[in-house]
Amino acid sequence: MKRYAYILLATLTTGSLSCKKSFLDEKPSSFLSTSNAFKTEADFNASINDLYGLVRSHFYTVNDFNPFWYEYRTDAYYDATATAANLPGEIAASATAITNFAWGPNYKIVEEANTIIHRLPASTLTAAQQTLFEAKARFFRGLAYRTLGYLYGGVPLNLNEIETPKTDFTRATRSEVYAQVEQDLEFAAANLPDITKVKDGEISNAAAYHLLAEVYNTDKQYQKAVDAASAVINNPAFALMTTRFGTRKTVTPGDVYWDLFQRGNQNRHGGINTEGIWVIQIETDVPGGGGSTTGGSQFGVYAAERVHAPLVRDLKSVVNGQQVGLFNWPMGDYTGGRGVGFLAPSYWFSDTVWQSDFNNDIRNANNNFVREFVSNNPKSPFYGQKISTINPPAGLIGINGNITKGKWDRAFYPYQSKCSQAYDYPTSLYVNPTDPDPVQKYALKAGAGGTYIDQYFSRLAETYLLRAEAYVGLSNPTSAAADINKVRSRANALPVSAANVNLDYILDERLRELGIEEKRMLTLMRLGLWVARTRKCNPFYGPQMKDNYNLWPIPVTEIEKNNTAVLEQNPGY
Repeated sequence: MKRYAYILLATLTTGSLSCKKSFLDEKPSSFLSTSNAFKTEADFNASINDLYGLVRSHFYTVNDFNPFWYEYRTDAYYDATATAANLPGEIAASATAITNFAWGPNYKIVEEANTIIHRLPASTLTAAQQTLFEAKARFFRGLAYRTLGYLYGGVPLNLNEIETPKTDFTRATRSEVYAQVEQDLEFAAANLPDITKVKDGEISNAAAYHLLAEVYNTDKQYQKAVDAASAVINNPAFALMTTRFGTRKTVTPGDVYWDLFQRGNQNRHGGINTEGIWVIQIETDVPGGGGSTTGGSQFGVYAAERVHAPLVRDLKSVVNGQQVGLFNWPMGDYTGGRGVGFLAPSYWFSDTVWQSDFNNDIRNANNNFVREFVSNNPKSPFYGQKISTINPPAGLIGINGNITKGKWDRAFYPYQSKCSQAYDYPTSLYVNPTDPDPVQKYALKAGAGGTYIDQYFSRLAETYLLRAEAYVGLSNPTSAAADINKVRSRANALPVSAANVNLDYILDERLRELGIEEKRMLTLMRLGLWVARTRKCNPFYGPQMKDNYNLWPIPVTEIEKNNTAVLEQNPGY
C-alpha cells in the first residue's frame, strides 16, 4: 500500500510540473525590502533600537580590546602587558586599531541615522511622531560626529542617505563638523522627552543637553555650555546621590559612591537613582542583552573587569624554595575577579591626584580604589593578611620579577572596583555558591571577566564638571569652584578654593570622580591636550608623544577607497 502511495504522489507531481512551469514562480504574501521598509512606527523603532545597539557595541561590548582604546595611552592608563611603548606603530594611518576602531563604527551610526531622517517624510507616521524620531536620529548622528570630530578634526560631513556607491568624499572643517553636531543636538534637546517620560536606557532631552554642554565647551562657546549644563542641573528630576541607596546599601565596607556602581543601582526606576542621565543597559544572559556569562569574557560582554583588574594569580612568594601564589584565582572578592591585568593606572591616577586628600575622599577608599588585597590562598604564608600596593612585603614576585616601584607589575596594581562586582556576581558564574567554605564559595568559573552592570554614558556629577569647565572658560573660577565642590562634597573631600581651579584641576577631578567610566581619550582629544597631559602624567608613553598626535590620522584604507576625490591626511602622518 505504501508503495502505491509513493507512485501516485510522483505521478501527480510530475504531471503538474510538465503541464505548468509557473508552479515554481514565487508569490510571497509579504516581504521586506527598501521599497516598503520604514513605513510604520514599529519600523522606525527597530532602527532606533539598532542605533542603541551600535552605541553599546562600540563603546562597551564589541570585544575586550576596542572599547578600551578610549582609555589606553592617555594620562591615566597604560598597557601593563607591554614591555615598551610603541606609539609610532599604534598611532599610524595604517595601524589595525586606527583603521578598524573608531572611523567605521561611528560612520555606521551616521549612516543609519541618515536613513531614518531621509525615510520619515514617506512614512505613515504623524507629524509629531516624525519630529520625535528625527530628534532621536539626530541625537545619535550628533553623538557620532562629535566623536569623529574630537579624534580626527575635520571629517567628511554627510547628512543624506547614501543609496549608491560614493567615492568622492572630501573633508569638512572641524568647525563645520562641530556646528552640525550642535545643530543636531539642539534639535534633539528641543524635541526629546524629559527624563521622567522615558524608559530606563532611553535618551532624553537631558542626555542631549549634557552632550551639548560638552560640545559647546569644546567649541569654546562657554556661555552656551553653562546654559546647556544648567538645563540638566536645574531639572528637579536630577540630584546627586548623597545617601546610601539601592540593592546593597547595608553592605560594609560601602558608601554612596560605591552604591552608584552596584548591580541594579544605575537606573532611575530600578535603583531610584536620580543621578544617571543616560544609562547603557547591560542585560545578563538575555539574548542581545550584552551580558553573556556563557560565551567567555571576550564575547558579548563589557569586559572592564578582565581588562582593568590585575592578574593576581601570578603574584607569588617563595616558600621552601617553591613559588606559592598569594591568591586563588579567579575569585569574586576584592582581588578583582578574573582580571588579567591589561589596563593599569598611571601613577598620576593611582597616586598623584589623591595626595591632597588621600584619606578623606571616599572615592579613594579601598572599597572603591583597591590598594589592599587580602590573601585568599590558604597555602600562602600571607593567607588572611592585607597585601598593599603601597608597601608590599619584601620578596614578592610578579610576572616581570620582583615587585618594585616605577612601573606597576601586571600581577599587582591598584584598580577601581567599579569595573567588578565583589561578592555579587551573577550566580551562574560561581563554581559552587552554596559551599560553606568562604574561599570556595566565591570561586568563579573560567567564563568570568565581564562587568555585569549597567553603564553610565552620562551622569549628573559629570554635568557639574562640564559646567565648571565652562566657567573656567568664562574666567569665573568662583562659580567653577562651587560646581566642583558639589561633587567633592558628596565624596567627603575637602573643598577646592577658586584660586586653585583651572583646566588641569578639572581634568584631575574628572579622574577622581569618573575614572574608568570616562572615555579619557575623547576628553583629552577634544581639548587638544592628549599630547601635553600624557607627557606630563604618563612616563610610559610621554617620551614618544609627538605634537601632531592631538589629531589622529585618517585611516589610509579610507583614503585609498575614496579614489575619485582627495581625502586629505592630517599633518605628520
